[in-house]
Amino acid sequence: MKKLRFGFPKGSLQDATIKLFRKAGIKISITSLRSYYPSSDDNELDIMLIRSQEIARYVQNGFFDAGITGYDWICESNAKIKEICELNYAKSGFNPVKWVLAVPENSNIKCLEDLEGCSVATELLNYTKEYFAKRNINAKIEFSWGATEAKAGKLVDAIVELTETGLSLKANKLRVVTEMLISTTRFIANEKALLDSWKKEKIANIAMLLNGAINAEGMVGFKMNVHIRCLDKVISLLPSLKKPTVSRLNDENWRALEVVLEEKTVKKIIPVLKRAGATGIIEYALNKIIL
Repeated sequence: MKKLRFGFPKGSLQDATIKLFRKAGIKISITSLRSYYPSSDDNELDIMLIRSQEIARYVQNGFFDAGITGYDWICESNAKIKEICELNYAKSGFNPVKWVLAVPENSNIKCLEDLEGCSVATELLNYTKEYFAKRNINAKIEFSWGATEAKAGKLVDAIVELTETGLSLKANKLRVVTEMLISTTRFIANEKALLDSWKKEKIANIAMLLNGAINAEGMVGFKMNVHIRCLDKVISLLPSLKKPTVSRLNDENWRALEVVLEEKTVKKIIPVLKRAGATGIIEYALNKIIL
């Protein structure tokens, strides 16, 4: 049986990626905390758990045919891979993450140029060095093995750190000087793997399903019955993804409407639709929306 070798992100992205794959219709199971080889109900996938920082490099080298990693780690490794699609999700939500230059709140450093001759700690070492070099700022950039936020103002003058909400920076009394990189999750592939027609199609199919799962995030399906005398009014109230589907019922005076709505609008729109004449309103969850 043909297999697609897949690099699956271990660490901060792991749980969110498992959830996304499940919504896409691919169930990933990790039976042990020490296991690096998850099982899947898709027997054409050969999955290995590995840190996001390394996935782009292993995809470039052909160890994996495809994988999921962050745009930041693609930049950091300077890997030559093919980006299949952008997947807008992160550890705790569906917003991009940011790499920021931060200093203690009481620091005299106000802008990037103030770091001339200073020290900076970061896990994003290569990208940060290049970032400073392009701006002709001479600073000592050192790799941080962790606890980076604790080093600012004590072991180094500044840090370059990943943030999703900014809460951790505030908790450590750090101030953002500038945003250096906005990163989203990417589905990537090995360039040679894409020359194989089976692998190319398999990768495209997975991308379609993953994007469909992301498109469905925060959306719900709605069905309702409406008397023809109320039809135009009810339709005018629906902020649909596209025009609602209208179907005839056995009773020629009634129509069935089906529509996709943002979940956050539900609590407000149901009473409005009911008063406008809609009845038999059904709300249902959506796993995928294929556009």
